[in-house]
Amino acid sequence: MSRHKNVLRIIGGAHRGRRLSFPNVKGLRPTADRVRETLFNWLQKDIPDACVLDLFAGSGALGLEALSRGAREVIFIEKTKAAANQLRDNLRLISTGQSFRLYQMDALKWLRTTEEAFDIVFIDPPFADDLLPEVIHQLEISGCLKPGSWIYCEQPASRTWPTVSPHWRWHRTGQAGQAKFALLQYQMCLLDD
Repeated sequence: MSRHKNVLRIIGGAHRGRRLSFPNVKGLRPTADRVRETLFNWLQKDIPDACVLDLFAGSGALGLEALSRGAREVIFIEKTKAAANQLRDNLRLISTGQSFRLYQMDALKWLRTTEEAFDIVFIDPPFADDLLPEVIHQLEISGCLKPGSWIYCEQPASRTWPTVSPHWRWHRTGQAGQAKFALLQYQMCLLDD
C-alpha cells in the first residue's frame, strides 16, 4: 500500500494498474478513473499514434493515460512548479520510447505562441478559474487544431457549457459527481463548404 495520499492509477494500456503520486496542490484533482475510462473508450481508435496536448496537466492523468495507450507524442502544459516537477518524475518512470514534452508555464500564454497542431486536446483547467471559454477561443485562433481534432473538456457540473463556433461539433457529454465532461470535434472544413 502506498504511503502517498495523492495517488492516481493508469487504467489502460502498457502501464495499466501503475500507481503514480501527485502533489497536494490547491485545485489539482485528477480526472476520476471512471470518467477517464469513458473518455478513452470514446477515443480508443484515435489514441494510437496521435499527437496529444494536455493543457492544465496537473497530475498528468489524461496525458499519461494517452501515452500508456500508444499516443505518439504528448505535450504537457502545467504552470504550478510542484505539479510540473512531480509530473516530470512520473514521466521518467513510465518512459518507453514515446515522445513527450513538459512545459512549466501558463497554458494560455503557451497557446498564443505555439505553432504545433494536435489530433487530441485535453482541457481540464482548475474549476475555480472558469477559463474554459477563453481556452476554447484561443485554441480555435491559435491554429493548433487539425481538421477532425478531438477536444475533451471538463468543468463543474453547476456551470453551463460555453458557446462554441459552428466549426465545433458536440460529440458526447457526461457527468460524474460534481464534474461534467464533453468530447467535441473540430471541423475546420466547414469553412470551405
